[in-house]
Amino acid sequence: MAAVAPIEAPVKLEGRFKAIVVCWILGFGTLDYHPSRVLTLVYQPFAIGTMVILAYNESKIDTRKRNITGYILFFLCTLALIVIDLATSGKGGIGNYIAICVFVAGFGVAEAHVQGGMVGDLAFMKPEFIQSFFAGLAASGALTSGLRLITKAAFDKSSNGLRKGTMLFLAISTFFEFLCIFLYSFVFGKLPIVKYYRMNAAREGSKTVASDLAAAGIQTEAADNDTKLPDRLSSKQLLFKNIDYAMDLFFIYVLTLSIFPGFLYENTGKHDLGSWYPLVLISVYNVWDLIARYIPLIEFLKMESRKGLMIAILSRFLFIPAFYFTAKYGDQGWMIMLISFLGLTNGYFTVCVMTVAPKGCTGPEANALGNLLVVFILGGIFMGVALDWLWIIGNGSF
Repeated sequence: MAAVAPIEAPVKLEGRFKAIVVCWILGFGTLDYHPSRVLTLVYQPFAIGTMVILAYNESKIDTRKRNITGYILFFLCTLALIVIDLATSGKGGIGNYIAICVFVAGFGVAEAHVQGGMVGDLAFMKPEFIQSFFAGLAASGALTSGLRLITKAAFDKSSNGLRKGTMLFLAISTFFEFLCIFLYSFVFGKLPIVKYYRMNAAREGSKTVASDLAAAGIQTEAADNDTKLPDRLSSKQLLFKNIDYAMDLFFIYVLTLSIFPGFLYENTGKHDLGSWYPLVLISVYNVWDLIARYIPLIEFLKMESRKGLMIAILSRFLFIPAFYFTAKYGDQGWMIMLISFLGLTNGYFTVCVMTVAPKGCTGPEANALGNLLVVFILGGIFMGVALDWLWIIGNGSF
């Protein structure tokens, strides 16, 4: 597709700060939560399966419809959980549990639409946009932890305190999902800087941005036979060329999710905080994960070496024996320090890889690569969650 409107960059691209804020909210809209292991194992296969299908067909999929569909699905599934709770007065039962599993699977499908679609879309724009999106993702985890601490303090002695906290979280989630639908549909695509990058992507042959440009009032037309488009690597070629970045992300999330949050509930070592201790550890992790995602914005602190990233990320596997021996012999100070470093390295390396990998790609290539990288992130999360069960077996509580 070739954009009809001029694609020359203006002296100053307007809307950069607004775009960063909107990207943060759109990332935050993929609200993070940590349900039981069983529900996580329901959620992740749907996320990965859907993501693989979408990544395989990314060049044919309308990004606008994909992202809006994802946020609408998030909104409906979150709202449905509230309705189920209100309709049953919080009572359990196999029927309610099956319904919850269905909507949790819906969250997995929604995540594949949103995370892959947004990362692919932002990959050919400014690195600050994708950084802001991933910072928003981390902020959702920090919010979840904060709400859990607040509701435990407020409702700890209440007979249905956990339910009240969950309902508060779901209500906030529903609001933000609706806000994301509005911002993506009517605000983000009309920002001058976003239009500029999408027009460039269209000029380079991208068909995924046509609806977003049309919604912003910019019509595109098919390139004629005399128009030479830049050569585009296939998804297979992109994967082989960037396999180290893909494995970086896979290793980051295999390691992190094999420890967090399950290990923190099963093996917490010596402490005197009672039932508060796992919640404090999870909050510490989420706060440092969020902070770390801003460190690469400081240019001299950003790691860009491919070999350096791989070595540093593989070295994180030393966390496994470190956590094991700290839980066995250490006290809460050492555990808090370790969980801080786990969050710090998770957030930092995620943003470093995601902002460096698309460099040098055309718009269509960056979109395809972004989708492929998300496949490896979700694959790493699923493998990490599966390995998380080993802590239970090792702890004798299986």
